[in-house]
Amino acid sequence: MVQEQLVARGIRDPRVRDALARVPRERFVPSGLEESATEDRPLGIGQGQTISQPYIVAYMTEAAELTGEERVLEIGTGSGYGAAVLAEVAGEVYTIERIQWLAEAARKRLVELGYGAVHVRHGDGTKGWADAAPFDAILVTAAGPAAPSALLEQLRIGGRLVIPVGSASRYQSLLRIRRVTEDRYEEEDLGSVSFVPLIGDEGWPSRNSDSDPGNP
Repeated sequence: MVQEQLVARGIRDPRVRDALARVPRERFVPSGLEESATEDRPLGIGQGQTISQPYIVAYMTEAAELTGEERVLEIGTGSGYGAAVLAEVAGEVYTIERIQWLAEAARKRLVELGYGAVHVRHGDGTKGWADAAPFDAILVTAAGPAAPSALLEQLRIGGRLVIPVGSASRYQSLLRIRRVTEDRYEEEDLGSVSFVPLIGDEGWPSRNSDSDPGNP
């Protein structure tokens, strides 16, 4: 997976490549999909949510420009795979999931795999995690209509926000937004991507129930 999907497609950071090699992706997919875990495609994890393809996880992690000491916030925990990868390359990881049963399942899975130091919260990710801010990097694994102001405000000066922005149903632009000063940000377009909608007060309105549909 690392050679064919990451190295061959331009992922240069050896720490990111090593992180994806170490994290057992098959433990983060639903039962019956283990053999597909290393394929370079997103996989459903229940209730319209997905685990992103390995390349996208690596690309976003590399775009966050992590060196190992940073405090990082992830929006959209899902099955916990991205948080585990971040835990391999950052100093401290916080992650928020809006669907309660996913958050609880991810917390349990992360503890079982030795990532118990990752902080998991159930809540509206568009509001961020104010009492743990500021963050050196924030990664958003769902597409919003714009970068939520709360996330921008919770960046440290010099911090990076990596987020897909655009339509809720078609392709979006992956943006890296860097906080340059207290009130100035620089934005860079990293290319076209396709993510599920970012639901929340500063995202798209919810059209589905967040109740537990059963463990997929």
